[in-house]
Amino acid sequence: MPEAPGAPEESGAPEASGAPGATGGPGRLGERERRVLALERRGFPGPGAKERAIREELGLAPVRYYQLLNALLDDPRALALDPVTVNRLRRVREARRAER
Repeated sequence: MPEAPGAPEESGAPEASGAPGATGGPGRLGERERRVLALERRGFPGPGAKERAIREELGLAPVRYYQLLNALLDDPRALALDPVTVNRLRRVREARRAER
């Protein structure tokens, strides 16, 4: 069920604690996961720009970022949140696997 904009977080939810990578509970993606998907929706002008954004905006090493992203592609919550991005990335992943 979608929340109204500006709705307060439930007390005791891990996400409300502000912990990095905290999840939003059993039915919701955490803030970090939502930010990973948001970063994937963006376009980047040149080589290295995406990796720089990963480090600066998310505070993650690119290798860890791609590990999280790969796990998100198999998460039904991510598909429900952003089906266009998740399905596009799944197609890219499958095409790369087929090339091997």
